[in-house]
Amino acid sequence: MQKLIKANLYRSESISVSGKLVERYNKCLVKLGFTKTKLTSFSIDGVGWSPEIAEEKGESFYLNNGEANTHAIIITPKQKGLPVYNPFNSFDRELMKLVFKHHEKTINEITRDSAICIEFDQKIDAFYEPLDVLRYKDIIIRFHLIDNLNKAKEDQLKLIEQFNNEYNFIDEEIHKELIRSAKKYGDLRERNLTIAEITFTTDSFYTKAFGGIYLLRDLVTPVLIFENEATYKEAIKDTTYDVLMYHISHSEMIEKLLSYNVLELDLEEETTRKRYKRIQKFMFSSFLKETAHPIKEILQDGILFKSYLNKIDISSRKKVMGLERFLEKQQISKNTNPKDLIDEEMYIALHKPHSSLKPNHQDLIWHLLVSIAPIDVLFLYWYDKEQFYALFKTLDASLQDWGIETILKGFEV
Repeated sequence: MQKLIKANLYRSESISVSGKLVERYNKCLVKLGFTKTKLTSFSIDGVGWSPEIAEEKGESFYLNNGEANTHAIIITPKQKGLPVYNPFNSFDRELMKLVFKHHEKTINEITRDSAICIEFDQKIDAFYEPLDVLRYKDIIIRFHLIDNLNKAKEDQLKLIEQFNNEYNFIDEEIHKELIRSAKKYGDLRERNLTIAEITFTTDSFYTKAFGGIYLLRDLVTPVLIFENEATYKEAIKDTTYDVLMYHISHSEMIEKLLSYNVLELDLEEETTRKRYKRIQKFMFSSFLKETAHPIKEILQDGILFKSYLNKIDISSRKKVMGLERFLEKQQISKNTNPKDLIDEEMYIALHKPHSSLKPNHQDLIWHLLVSIAPIDVLFLYWYDKEQFYALFKTLDASLQDWGIETILKGFEV
């Protein structure tokens, strides 16, 4: 992963936490019902999730109380706009954008010397069966301060009111209480410590609950797509809801999403796009074994590409050049079926979200596509970083270099 770190492609926008901030972070963990970290320094992302603490605890989603209850921690206003590197739900970053949009000034005020624990309450105490995800609708975002700072302000104001009443200004006990409060919390009179709840309404989304589920709403019939086969088999027994259900491996799902204008496909147009070349080259690399040249050079040099293309077996060659072969044969016969000539994984990867979809829904569909066919390194990095990092570790060193260069070039587009 050092290569990715050097290229600023591995959690490069994380914030380092140490000193007093660790103490505040631990208070949030305890307030949310978790155990403290023993680490004295770590990094966090937009929701306050730390990869180091996740590794320490042996729990990737250590900020969850079960799959139905997710949380966030804000210890610094610098978390505004940061990526969410390991989201449990596809809308997690949207939740944080909403938090800072409504309460940025108050967050700046509070995090001077305190921290904020955030509860995302979708009114579901626990999940019991897969179709419970259909109950996700309105999420109430609630805020809790460590050290009960807002309660401390109420008590301080009451003391001041009591102090100002009649002759209480000579009462030594009230003096002592005010001094104790001021020493512990400072002067809270003018501090804005109230953060109103926010309601976030979900539409289509992805959740990692039950092994991973995509819920596509706003269609003729809602569609559920399951990543876990056991979960899918359990869900199809439930006839309570009028929904379509697929396992992510079902090819008929792609056809259904095309018919619902969720996906679109123009194979001839795709040949002119950089995305196709990335997909083709990555697929080609999987057939290159014990090469005399670095894989990066083979993929970037046209002469070497053709040379090695003719060295691999005919079956592999047909997969790499499937789209070109289809377009050639289509010139002769319009009835040529692309699925007969194009490798299934490549065929799925060449689809894209329908242009009519909202931007956040397009992101969701890209996430779905790269999950089914993870052969576009740039889009995999953009839409599913955790899967990209896992894949990257398995790649040949030279192929890693090609992947990094490809991603960096993608940011220039």
